[in-house]
Amino acid sequence: MLFPCNAETDGEKHMKTSDFAYDLPPELIAQTPIPERDRSRLMCLDKKTGALEHRHFYELPSLLKAGDCLVINDSRVLPARLLGRRPTGGVSELVLLRDLGGNIWECLCRPGKHLREGAEILFGEGELRARIEEVLPDGNRRVRFFYEGIFLEVLDRLGKMPLPPYIKEELQDRERYQTVYSRELGSAAAPTAGLHFTRELLDEIREMGVTVCPVTLHVGLGTFRPVKEEVIEQHEMHAEYCIIPEETAKAVNACRESGGRVIAVGTTSCRTLESFADENGRLKPSSGWTDIFIYPGYRFRCIDGLITNFHLPESTLIMLVSALAGREQVLNAYRVAVEERYRFFSFGDAMFIA
Repeated sequence: MLFPCNAETDGEKHMKTSDFAYDLPPELIAQTPIPERDRSRLMCLDKKTGALEHRHFYELPSLLKAGDCLVINDSRVLPARLLGRRPTGGVSELVLLRDLGGNIWECLCRPGKHLREGAEILFGEGELRARIEEVLPDGNRRVRFFYEGIFLEVLDRLGKMPLPPYIKEELQDRERYQTVYSRELGSAAAPTAGLHFTRELLDEIREMGVTVCPVTLHVGLGTFRPVKEEVIEQHEMHAEYCIIPEETAKAVNACRESGGRVIAVGTTSCRTLESFADENGRLKPSSGWTDIFIYPGYRFRCIDGLITNFHLPESTLIMLVSALAGREQVLNAYRVAVEERYRFFSFGDAMFIA
């Protein structure tokens, strides 16, 4: 089932992709995670006034209140990047995007010109073999895999983390591209706002009376797909599968009824909640595909606040953040972040918007 939900158009209309551009020095793109997860910087943005405050992530408990509800995305990243060789000796790369069943996956493939229908690729010492079944209209491939044993165990041995294209450094510890609460295997990219949490920090937050509850959204590489249309409303979002468990629905509803704040950890948690919430912001246990696209003019139904990283210029993610806090205020916050030498993107610093 698909849950499309574009922004309502009673706010800003016909905004251009270039309205969400900003200048970022390349050296501010974080290439590696910092040694301690919760020592990243945390910029606090008041969505009503635009006021900014500079903190560190370990100070998050002082920004929360008893009765708040923190919603995390417990999806776990697959080691979905496979490097192999064609029988002719040429090097090829596959990135697993979506399990289509029957040992067939939708994959991103390089180099595309050599990977037409019928082409084969060998991985490791031949313990995994792939054959291109179909070239899809968007350039991705349907790929059938051949192996012995359990596919996820083979993938764990041979696969690498599918880091975003702006990260050039090799990741030394694969767990640093996983949240400490990751559980449901299925993402092609990490829900990176959660990378700042430690188990100890989560325990401290729970002990102060904040409910921490999970949703699942399996992140696709469409997260990094640029917006190519000049008018943002013409952009088509990729679909991603998400789940709201019964206990989470109950916790969020109880929080809203008691006057607490629902704070999404990451744009993925935000999109999941907003996809399933009714007009009054209430949730029911749910699962399905969402291609919700949130940009300025959208009326948020469920969330009150957001913990998020700093996003790419002209991306759907900075558009979502701008819908919550206002485009001018967000772009000013990004300008200040550049001036203050914050670290950007997946392994970078964080924002708290409330």
